[in-house]
Amino acid sequence: MLDIKLFRENPKLIKENLKRKFQEKKIVLVDKVIKLDEEARKLIKKTEGFRHQRNLVSAKINETKKKGGDIKKLLLEAKKIPEEIKKIEEKLEKKRQEIKKLLMDIPNIIDKSVPLGKNDKENKEIEKIGKPKKYDYKIRSHQEIAEELGLADFEMSAKTSGNGFYFLKGDLALLNMALINFSRDVMIKKGYLYVEPPLMIRGKILYGVFSNEEIEEMSYKVEDEDLHLIATSEHSMIGGYIDAVIPEEELPIKITGYTMCFRKEIGSHGIDEKGLFRTHQFNKQEMIVLCKPEDSRKYYDEMLSITKDIFKKLELPTRVLECCSGDLADLKTKSADLEVWSPRKKEYFEVASCSNLTDAQSRRLNIKARGKQGNYYVHTLNNTAIATSRAIVAILENNQLRDGTVNIPKVLWPYMGGVKVLNKKK
Repeated sequence: MLDIKLFRENPKLIKENLKRKFQEKKIVLVDKVIKLDEEARKLIKKTEGFRHQRNLVSAKINETKKKGGDIKKLLLEAKKIPEEIKKIEEKLEKKRQEIKKLLMDIPNIIDKSVPLGKNDKENKEIEKIGKPKKYDYKIRSHQEIAEELGLADFEMSAKTSGNGFYFLKGDLALLNMALINFSRDVMIKKGYLYVEPPLMIRGKILYGVFSNEEIEEMSYKVEDEDLHLIATSEHSMIGGYIDAVIPEEELPIKITGYTMCFRKEIGSHGIDEKGLFRTHQFNKQEMIVLCKPEDSRKYYDEMLSITKDIFKKLELPTRVLECCSGDLADLKTKSADLEVWSPRKKEYFEVASCSNLTDAQSRRLNIKARGKQGNYYVHTLNNTAIATSRAIVAILENNQLRDGTVNIPKVLWPYMGGVKVLNKKK
């Protein structure tokens, strides 16, 4: 959510930003905000005028009392003023709510370094890590391998829950936990506090951390309760600081959290009928930072480097994409995706994402820092260290052998109880 001062001082910047994001239809919203803000400020002046008048009348009442005069008319006048103030304040609150609703639909100002582009097809490759392997045998899908080894069951999950779910079994389930524990340990060593946050959040938090479009596409609501299942642990972790005033000396706050995540995934991509790639329920190790505005770019680079290091240690061929202007979600000012090579499809697919949201979330959630010069909104960042289901897809495809078994990355061996290869188990 943008600062209302920006609409007063530099509306041109906001309109140009909308053009860069190919959201020209929202330009009209900027003018609406400006008009409503002007009307709201006029109402504020009216209330100030009535309060001043009330003070003058109170002074006259006291003065007339001292002189022994008649104060009936003055008392009547004094009685009407609060009623007028109340009427104006009701109008003012209505204007403020209209402004807030519009502000929620206007995207954050994107960083100057963000490349121009309409959608994810125009994201810019900025780095490659590792090279894809060459195979002289046919690469099978992760579903085939997992089922043939008896390590996943998609038919059973379809019976219990429908499409978009899965049962992991035996060593594949252990591999899932190994990925979580490995990535957790990497981040703890980097100074991130490990937490396990709630899997449900209130609507106030949801609308503070997500754009309206994302809420409609992803969020599951608990019927008859003000609760939603989380789509990522970032939402609980950042939402926990709602209405906080954090002493500046406590910044940065660096947290990593593991949770199951839940997404409706309504949209063009849909849900996979079978497999681990796009599902309603999955596991993620997430990381967040709350920091001073001048430090957010530094922590963006730090978080991105941690995820790159995780996939480098997993020895998976990876590339980093800078998200273009049209692919950025409304709250983001800058973002990068990590993608891993699929030898079966001969293309890269997304496994993680790092984002800087500057003060867009903190304004919605009212998260401030207390500094020597006064209070200010902190900057928030988030990064998917690893989404384990996507990582498992990458491992099953890239590490499969001719006989259908799969090598487990060496860095995970200490977390696998001695298991180094995924074999078929009785």
